[in-house]
Amino acid sequence: MAKSRPKREGVEQYKPVPHDEAFVKAMLAKPEVKAAYDALDEEFSALDVLLSARKEAGLTQAQVAERMGTTTSAVSRLEASLASEKHSPSFATLRKYAAACGKSLRIALV
Repeated sequence: MAKSRPKREGVEQYKPVPHDEAFVKAMLAKPEVKAAYDALDEEFSALDVLLSARKEAGLTQAQVAERMGTTTSAVSRLEASLASEKHSPSFATLRKYAAACGKSLRIALV
């Protein structure tokens, strides 16, 4: 169980927001939230594909990194980058990741 922070005078206590199904449904009912969520669909789909390939291969990030000739933190950043717009991995990097997982890279426009 997480420890609570001591209360400071004049500062409201932090209360985590539950991310259950009802919360998600309520948030996605807001047009601006739904639009932002939908805009990330391609990134989340790409991340799902990478994580699924690694899981199917039964590999850890460290094992993928070794096969790619890079570091675990680089693989972690690669996977995280697909959930943000901060960095777009190169085709060469995606090709290496796919090969490390025993897959080949295929791009489709649908």
